[in-house]
Amino acid sequence: MQTATTDRPVRELMSTPLETVDPDTPADTVAAMLRQREIGSLVVTEGGAVTGIVTESDVVRSVGAGHDPTRLTAARLMSEDVTTVAPSDTVQTACDRMADAGVKRLPVVDSEPVGIVTTTDVAHELAQSLDDVLAAFD
Repeated sequence: MQTATTDRPVRELMSTPLETVDPDTPADTVAAMLRQREIGSLVVTEGGAVTGIVTESDVVRSVGAGHDPTRLTAARLMSEDVTTVAPSDTVQTACDRMADAGVKRLPVVDSEPVGIVTTTDVAHELAQSLDDVLAAFD
């Protein structure tokens, strides 16, 4: 019998490689990286540790407030209180942490950052599981 999606370890659905930037990366570079890589966030790391996360919303909010993106850095844009999850934690644990923190993405850390898991990753996995269940009735 297949393990329920929410009981599976995060490592089975996290996105890799993790896209990271240094705290001193200019905001316009951050925006370009998000666009070019078609991703919604970049994890800010320093010395191999997660120090923050920058999302598309952070960039838009800052530029929309009139800040010059050539003068801002990732450190000024990022959220610093980053909730993380381990690769061995369950998808349910990741969902609970996202809900508790009010976030849509969690860096996956195993002594160092190794990936990211998002609400989109979870939704796709749940949809696939539902498709598999429905296919069993055909």
